[in-house]
Amino acid sequence: MPELVVEVVRSGFVECVHRVRVHVVDAQGEPVMVRGDTAALASPRSAMKPLQALAMLRHGLPLTGELLALACSSHCGEAFHVDGVRKILASAGLDESALRCPPDLPYDEESRLRVIRSGGTAERIYMNCSGKHAAMLATCAVNGWPLDSYLHPGHPLQRAIRAAVEELTGERIAATGVDGCGAPLLFVSMTGVVRAYRRLVLAEGGPERRIADAMRAHPEWTTGTARPETVLMRAIPGLLVKSGAEGFVVWAYSDGRAGAVKVEDGGERARMPATVAALRAAGLDAPELAGLATAPLFGGGEPVGEVRVRPA
Repeated sequence: MPELVVEVVRSGFVECVHRVRVHVVDAQGEPVMVRGDTAALASPRSAMKPLQALAMLRHGLPLTGELLALACSSHCGEAFHVDGVRKILASAGLDESALRCPPDLPYDEESRLRVIRSGGTAERIYMNCSGKHAAMLATCAVNGWPLDSYLHPGHPLQRAIRAAVEELTGERIAATGVDGCGAPLLFVSMTGVVRAYRRLVLAEGGPERRIADAMRAHPEWTTGTARPETVLMRAIPGLLVKSGAEGFVVWAYSDGRAGAVKVEDGGERARMPATVAALRAAGLDAPELAGLATAPLFGGGEPVGEVRVRPA
């Protein structure tokens, strides 16, 4: 079927549309909603972080609980996130000077303003991927692998990550690029990412289940205190959600229901309405999802429309 359409309605006029690929499966892994070509290559971006963390756990990364969730995160740079990154680094005898992600300011507005007002500037530890990078460095330290080159595609760590991604997605990596944080970006299909997340939530134990349990128990550590992904995981116990840049979201429920969305133009505002539609197609809903199914549109400070999935 054609892509799902998320429309931007202002004063009763549709002034913009976002087209979204959607792939949803039931508890047995059978498709229940497919919109657009979900077998085509996609760029999952940060939605790959739990799979990257899985490879690290398999190679001795000694993290649990909140810090393991942080290793899978696209965090907002809140104070507890920054403190957690420092703890991961310190556990390996390192500090933030070892990080190779680019400097940034916190994504969270209050945290960003606090840094600016105190005279601070962009730093690597504030970057939303610093938890993953700290975990990568800690894994290298455990194994005696080189630290300076941990982002190189040929590094032992990156080869281990590639193998884990291919195993869980059931696909060969079709192409490799560079993510925004500088780490290798592995291109697979949306169906492959859904397959991988189902394996995380359906695992009876082992590192796969440790990843899923840590993220679901500590959703604020995987993104931020007030982020939509946190709202979803709190509203539907057993739900695992991870988003990536350019409009990618993947989720999986404890019984194996799972799905992914990819906004074709990368529009961030279309992600949550499409994600709620995908969850509801799988029979997953909660009162809190009503506030994410649409987003208000303002004119002169007053609501004049909304961002919503086009009615059937």
